[in-house]
Amino acid sequence: MSTAPRKSRDTVDDAIAHPEREQPYAELGLKANEYERIKEILGRRPTSGELAMYSVMWSEHCSYKSSKVHLRQFGDKKPETDKLLVGIGENAGVVDIGQGWAVTFKVESHNHPSYVEPYQGAATGIGGIVRDIISMGARPVAVMDPLRFGAADHPDTRRVLPGVVAGIGGYGNCLGLPNIGGEVVFDPCYQGNPLVNALCLGTLRHEDIHLASAKGVGNLVVLYGAKTGGDGIGGASILASETFEDGGPAKRPAVQVGDPFMEKLLIECTLEVLHAGLVEGIQDLGAAGISCATSELASNGDGGMHVVLDKVPLRDHTLTPEEILMSESQERMAAVVTPANIDAFLDVCRKWDVDAAIIGEVTGTGRLVIEWQGEVIVDVPPRTVAHDGPVYERPIERPDWQDALIADAPSSLKRPASAEEVRATVLQLVGSPNLASKTWVTSQYDRYVLGNTVLAQPEDAGVVRVDEGSGLGVAISTDCNGRFAKLDPYNGAKLALAEAYRNVAATGAEPLAVTNCLNFGSPEDPAVMWQFSEAVRGLADACLELGTPVTGGNVSFYNQTGDVAIHPTPVVGVLGVIDDVEKRTAMALGREGDVVLVLGETRDEFAGSEWAHVVHGHLGGIPPEVDLAAERWLAQVLVAGSRSGLLSAAHDVSDAGIAQALVEMSLRGGVGATVTVPDGTDPFVLLLSESTARAVVTVSPSDVAALESLAGQHGVPVTRLGVVGAPGADLVVENVYGGTASWTLDELRATADATLPALFG
Repeated sequence: MSTAPRKSRDTVDDAIAHPEREQPYAELGLKANEYERIKEILGRRPTSGELAMYSVMWSEHCSYKSSKVHLRQFGDKKPETDKLLVGIGENAGVVDIGQGWAVTFKVESHNHPSYVEPYQGAATGIGGIVRDIISMGARPVAVMDPLRFGAADHPDTRRVLPGVVAGIGGYGNCLGLPNIGGEVVFDPCYQGNPLVNALCLGTLRHEDIHLASAKGVGNLVVLYGAKTGGDGIGGASILASETFEDGGPAKRPAVQVGDPFMEKLLIECTLEVLHAGLVEGIQDLGAAGISCATSELASNGDGGMHVVLDKVPLRDHTLTPEEILMSESQERMAAVVTPANIDAFLDVCRKWDVDAAIIGEVTGTGRLVIEWQGEVIVDVPPRTVAHDGPVYERPIERPDWQDALIADAPSSLKRPASAEEVRATVLQLVGSPNLASKTWVTSQYDRYVLGNTVLAQPEDAGVVRVDEGSGLGVAISTDCNGRFAKLDPYNGAKLALAEAYRNVAATGAEPLAVTNCLNFGSPEDPAVMWQFSEAVRGLADACLELGTPVTGGNVSFYNQTGDVAIHPTPVVGVLGVIDDVEKRTAMALGREGDVVLVLGETRDEFAGSEWAHVVHGHLGGIPPEVDLAAERWLAQVLVAGSRSGLLSAAHDVSDAGIAQALVEMSLRGGVGATVTVPDGTDPFVLLLSESTARAVVTVSPSDVAALESLAGQHGVPVTRLGVVGAPGADLVVENVYGGTASWTLDELRATADATLPALFG
């Protein structure tokens, strides 16, 4: 077979001369009305190169065409803050954390590619989000991964999960980035559509912020990094814009292949050219590849660019120009460089052994013109490709099954009625896949590389030191309970934010800002669009009330198999700042004799709970009450208690309630506690309810009064439960239906540790 590049036969002149020529727009994911709109924009039939560009850039994954009308609420309801330096619309948001430091963070999805090819799908998810961070001028310092899979004992979960975990660990470990947190959740609703969300956190000085734009007529466009290949042609952009059919992944566009060692070189090369002032604008090449980078840079700049596609370095010389434009090969960046700086720029690339090629220049024409072998194959207004795609107001309809779901409350489910039944129930929950130890997963990730990780899994939030001199640091957590969102999408999104906010505060960090990854079914289903619109409304309202602006994020639609959608899963990441990481609060029980207290109010709330899910396989009712004012007051107590040194341990109360919180704190510290259910309190409700705005804390006996006073000032209820035991002591709960429930640490640890290794080897 010849390796010579194939010549395009479809130039702009051809498109003008042959308006009748049929084109495979439907196969590329375009609707008939979208194809007609492209012809109206251009005044002619598009060339095959133009059709390729529009198809990937107008895909759901790249254009947000079904979500834009709802996402505007994050801007319309943005809380007043002077901490947000860069907001929605750039590669990642940037937040001021003080002392001249800023952080950038963002979460995105790589769901469908990770189902088709778990290792590479997950690995390139890490690679893509890291490039978003470096394109802002920041050094990546940590990653996180919120993961969701189907039933833990399903054969296909055993295919997908090990590959995903290995891909995340393999790529992140090779980059030398600590993986400091995330989630691993199992639910049958994700059986055909696992969710692989990837978050990256980066640090930078204020003056080092860079944006994606191509300004300065005559400036040069440089493509640098890995060569362009056939892997990932239309990959994420097409995969993420289709629904899987029953029976699993069939013929799909190629999933991208990652090279973390090239990415490491690309990180160092990019940061050096940025900090040396050699770059006027920069853009990573992720979904839609060169189509995205050229159109977005041109659209955000002076509006014109001329590109010679023949100059793109290739590792597969059989690619057509359309394939080059659509390829999503990894580890590539595009930069705009002045002619005066180009030699210095290329010298840095050579220093880091990174291929670089000048592929074009900025023009003042207002057109993106791409030529191939001397002929013009693309001539478009760049904004129509990058920003002015279709905007749909999809039909919205509350599903007819929603009322029946809510009416099916868990009140009729059989509850434990004796100390022995409570003991057995807690053990069952401790060993359930969602609550069991995730060490089998996290041991495959390097959590402490770089030396600045202060807290990592299984702590409430990951904490990273930003400034070694002052101890300034940040905490970050991601959360979402898809069952809550299924029962009530509006409040389910609020609950996701509330838990991540509470997790950050539990470490002693003040919550500042939010990123999100909104995972839903098909936008063409009115019921899914109702779920989505309600979740966005809820999250926007909650961010406004808590004063935490959304800095950016991702929408992932079409997460369904056939006509069965996943639970709505609006994953929320919250970032907080801590002035001195030495004063952070960990979750481990430690000092013998410390007093165990619960901050917040416990109510009889079990709809969507782990108890209902694990013990009864039940989903129905109204999820726990959302009280954002109470969350804010609780956070203020947790942060102030940490700064003043009052708290010796803190852990948020969420899945499986106070019982699970105590188990996790005991196992983390290697010491149990003896607690007593207050008279007149239902032990089952106290131990297993999932009421929000609560935390378990410990303080020395001499500090109890001070903590109670602090909590009283903020209107936070305090309940004394008991005391921390001696090292190795059992976890004991007294006054449980007239008896005592107790667990040795050995049996708790054995139960928690056994589950995932037994399932995944």
